[in-house]
Amino acid sequence: MKYFAGLGAALLMVTMLYACGKDEKSSAERDKEVQKVLQEGAQKERKMYEGMQKNVENLEKKAQEQKEETKK
Repeated sequence: MKYFAGLGAALLMVTMLYACGKDEKSSAERDKEVQKVLQEGAQKERKMYEGMQKNVENLEKKAQEQKEETKK
């Protein structure tokens, strides 16, 4: 029984060491990935803002047209 417990502990340690050593990405690669994700998020936010501006312009245009129609 002690043999199996020792064997299990040894396998667990080997597995943990293998999992820790498997981290191959450097911090520079992670920083590049983070920068890329941030840039994509900024682009999406800019597009959303531009879309909101267009909608506001269209609403103002429609309001102006309705105002002119009521004056007639």
